[in-house]
Amino acid sequence: SYLLYPLLQLALGTGARRFHVSSVFSAKAKVAMSRFEPDSSINYKKMHENINIVRKRLNRPLTLSEKIVYGHLDDPAGQEIDRGRTYLRLRPDRVAMQDATAQMAMLQFISSGLPRVAVPSTIHCDHLIEAQIGGAQDLQRAKDINQEVYNFLATAAAKYGVGFWKPGSGIIHQIILENYAYPGVMLIGTDSHTPNGGGLGAVCIGVGGADAVDVMAGIPWELKCPKVIGVRLTGTLSGWTSPKDVILKVAGILTVKGGTGAIVEYHGPGVDSISCTGMATICNMGAEIGATTSIFPYNHRMRTYMHKTGRGEIASVADQFQEDLVPDKGCEYDQVIEINLSELKPHINGPFTPDLAHPVSDIGAIAQKSGWPLEVKVGLIGSCTNSSYEDMGRAASLAKQALDKGLKCKAQFTVTPGSEQIRATIERDGYAKILSDVGGIVLANACGPCIGQWDRKDVKKGEKNTIVTSFNRNFTARNDANPATHAFVTSPEIVTALALAGTLNFNPETDYLTAPSGEKFKLEPPSGDELPSRDFDPGQDTYQHPPAESSSVQVDVNPSSNRLQLLEPFDKWHGRDLEDMRVLIKVKGKCTTDHISAAGPWLKFRGHLDNISNNMLIGAVNYENDAVNKIKNQLTGEFGGVPDVARYYKANGVNWVVVGDENYGEGSSREHAALEPRHLGGRAIIVKSFARIHETNLKKQGLLPLTFAEPNDYDKIRPDDKISIIGLKSFAPGKSLSAVITHSDGSRETISLNHTFNETQIEWFRAGSALNRMKELQ
Repeated sequence: SYLLYPLLQLALGTGARRFHVSSVFSAKAKVAMSRFEPDSSINYKKMHENINIVRKRLNRPLTLSEKIVYGHLDDPAGQEIDRGRTYLRLRPDRVAMQDATAQMAMLQFISSGLPRVAVPSTIHCDHLIEAQIGGAQDLQRAKDINQEVYNFLATAAAKYGVGFWKPGSGIIHQIILENYAYPGVMLIGTDSHTPNGGGLGAVCIGVGGADAVDVMAGIPWELKCPKVIGVRLTGTLSGWTSPKDVILKVAGILTVKGGTGAIVEYHGPGVDSISCTGMATICNMGAEIGATTSIFPYNHRMRTYMHKTGRGEIASVADQFQEDLVPDKGCEYDQVIEINLSELKPHINGPFTPDLAHPVSDIGAIAQKSGWPLEVKVGLIGSCTNSSYEDMGRAASLAKQALDKGLKCKAQFTVTPGSEQIRATIERDGYAKILSDVGGIVLANACGPCIGQWDRKDVKKGEKNTIVTSFNRNFTARNDANPATHAFVTSPEIVTALALAGTLNFNPETDYLTAPSGEKFKLEPPSGDELPSRDFDPGQDTYQHPPAESSSVQVDVNPSSNRLQLLEPFDKWHGRDLEDMRVLIKVKGKCTTDHISAAGPWLKFRGHLDNISNNMLIGAVNYENDAVNKIKNQLTGEFGGVPDVARYYKANGVNWVVVGDENYGEGSSREHAALEPRHLGGRAIIVKSFARIHETNLKKQGLLPLTFAEPNDYDKIRPDDKISIIGLKSFAPGKSLSAVITHSDGSRETISLNHTFNETQIEWFRAGSALNRMKELQ
């Protein structure tokens, strides 16, 4: 009871504002979890007070996401609140960064001149480990290749008070779920799948590194007040249907941009049939519909998970504040989707986009009709979306059935544990051996093939083939850099079944497999324990806690390094309209952050802005010739790569713009997709519509993200036009800007451009970047 006392003090308002999780763990949990970050903060009483202030002001019931978001307002009494319109100033509790984005985030924080982070923050090394041979070998190879970067991140973390999870720890979102997420917390992370934490009733939002710097600096963080989409779940999951099928279905309904500007809030009696990690899977892939985040209400599944992961005391206090962790009766949503889990069938989405939804029972016929390869070359399970103990157990239950009949996978099969804790536990409990025996290769506890970190050898680039994954994204060339790979996203169970069958034309609910003996048999529906009966095995200690005194810590960046580069401030706005800018590229069709700043082999340059800028827009399709990375240099008349032409324009003092289509910048949170065009001389990105994170990232770096007031005006712009943006001297919220298009024949057209800048963001533009503005205010 003495261990619980400080937490109860806090909850009741008689203690300090923040507490240390380690101070309230049981003695057993302290020993098992001594490596964990002890700074995690919780303040239910403060959130409760803020919620009451806002509820009285709005005079209406609140949704769950509204309670948590408004409960973190910097000024709950004075903040203007209007869903989809006003910008909220918020005080998140925590920041998390993965290693690929942490490099630029920490470089920006270093540039700020601040001595230490103001909120608990962590770095997670999961993106730079390439899948090649197997877990141990790949991890050691990554440590050797990335030693300079890991050293930078470890020393920068120690210097500035940030926790550091070493390579091999696991995927950032799984680590957060196991350690830092809890009902009611607000966490921002420099990765688009940060919403994974919504499976524990947390508001976890993906952002760019500059946003993370704001929060780490103790500055209120801005977010446009989200709309709220309600997904009402009824019925019960059973048989082959899994939590993944919920979000695959929702993605098919809402499409890749249907959730933009909104939080997706799941509710209804069906919620209780989904495990905590299953809820996390659903929230994780909400990034694929453009949602700000997704969330589930606090329930007994979350309570059990927190007890199993050493946070039982937090669960006890959450119980006392449960009314703040569920939606109010009578609350209203901007849109409601109804899904009966008892009627939901297993789904598989793709290829080339995560919102192309098909029932598994239909995919064989659809693939034949569409000319998609039926043979499954590789099945891949794991990733931040589906790598829980339950996921691995259900996949292993199918593998065991096949092994009992003497059958192994016809396709290649890979297994990615979500964390060191998951790896150690599935090895102890025999799941890893079963999955290996059926033909699986257990990869490192890292992102690997999900983000393109896959040294794939079985097909040549350009060779048409099919893979099935339990990942979240399947954009062209996303997993293996092969644009001819048809990638399909589904549950780990369906991946395992299709890997055993070796074909898309297999419905495990009705079809039979053939054993080596010739016996025909049908797989029984998958089964698996939600959580390990013997508790989790924590595995190796991979956590570095920041020292209390860090003045002697040195952070070295070699000036000759090709992987790390200290940042120079971007230039300020010169105070005039932007005139006669060239159209660098008019992009045709889908343009994700993978198209703008590719991952895969480019990840090694994420800490070196000039080097990584050589990948800017090399995957975007040029409207002029339907080619990629081939645009006309309007000064020389020659064709060249997009970054090369941009550099030529910059060297010759020519500003430029990019023109794009719908939902420009969908996908990852990577701010390099905004840093690179700014670094190479870009001034504006003019499109039909933006994905949320990318639009904010562009603003943070001093660029102008603008949208056509009339979407058809996209058709008026020609590759050899010059564009002037008029009205910047009177730039103001809600006031459109004008673009004067000068064609090569001398004729002119004027069009209207909309923007979503508020006063603070306009100051970012005038200062040259948000970081520049932060320095001005110090």
